[in-house]
Amino acid sequence: MLGNFEYFNPTKIYFGKEAIQHLLPELKNYGQNVTLVYGKNSIKKIGLYDEVVSILKQAGKSISEISGVMPNPTIQKVYEGIEVVKENKTDLLLAVGGGSVIDYAKAVAGSAYCNGDPWEKFYIGREECTNQVIPVGCILTMVGTGSEMNDNGTITNHETKQKIGYKFGKDAYPKFAIMNPEYTYSVSYYQFASGTFDIMSHIMEQYFSNEDDNVSDDIAEGLMRSVIRNAKVAKGDLTNYEARSNLMWAATWALNNLIAMGKTGDWEVHMMGQAIAAFTDATHGMTLSCISIPYYRLMAKYYPPKFARFAVNVWGVDPGNKTNEQIAEEGLNRLKDWMIELGVAMSIKEVGISEDMIEELADNTPINDAGYHKLSKEELIQIYKNSL
Repeated sequence: MLGNFEYFNPTKIYFGKEAIQHLLPELKNYGQNVTLVYGKNSIKKIGLYDEVVSILKQAGKSISEISGVMPNPTIQKVYEGIEVVKENKTDLLLAVGGGSVIDYAKAVAGSAYCNGDPWEKFYIGREECTNQVIPVGCILTMVGTGSEMNDNGTITNHETKQKIGYKFGKDAYPKFAIMNPEYTYSVSYYQFASGTFDIMSHIMEQYFSNEDDNVSDDIAEGLMRSVIRNAKVAKGDLTNYEARSNLMWAATWALNNLIAMGKTGDWEVHMMGQAIAAFTDATHGMTLSCISIPYYRLMAKYYPPKFARFAVNVWGVDPGNKTNEQIAEEGLNRLKDWMIELGVAMSIKEVGISEDMIEELADNTPINDAGYHKLSKEELIQIYKNSL
């Protein structure tokens, strides 16, 4: 059943091999000063940096840059970005990269004119962002986060060992997103696998929550089947355009709020994964994969029917005369087998966590109350131990 909700998503998508052709006309909608935001050298290696700069110059824009955005962008880097955009009176932040770069651009866009410290006001205080937000556009080079079509900016504070997401509101949605699946060919297989599991995790976080029997769950099941199928194809041929394009589009729909309609969402796996990343700076998708199976095995005990539905509708498990518990277990085993085949991290040791870190890690992990069962501190610790 679907409850009351409001759906809003203003991002314009340009998708396909010729998508970059839309950048020049889009730039006419914004002021003179563009700040180009990117990571290290990957966009330069594939020639995308030169192409984008050429288009910006053709549009007559004044260009400033924020480079070196890291995989888990930090609040210190946000402070640096704020100085750049203020100094250059930025009219548009153009993020070229993966989800971390786009998340970072949104964080800078929403924080630049914040009255106070954005970390304390937004990420800790959870105050609404009511100040001016600089427009953001993006060119996607890695799939997984869905950051190209939402208002979230996840940032890490190494001093406090926290990695936190914050929704900056309707003005922070990218105004446009240029999505050419060919741009994703250059990322390593490790990053491909990580991003692919991130897509799957986003869907499961929304799917495994209290509201059942609604359109959102039906869409989620179709998306999960698509991710599973296309990940197998892409693993065998990383330049298979059809598979990579399907994964790119699935990632966008996994986290642009559509399948969240009528759902509360769980998001505890992300709370644990982000806590791990704050300690180790590990790759996001891998921090999710290493704790997913132990977490969902526990959740399945609290609501077997949904996990049985997952097994049947997503993994094709034959229910036969089995109990919901048996069907659910078989489905989670198939999920585990697929994850192993994909090559994602299956132990927190693989992402830098040792047993002596677990107590402090648990202390820094927020516990949500939106899934089938709110974890106790003891259960949280046990999940981490079961993930070793």
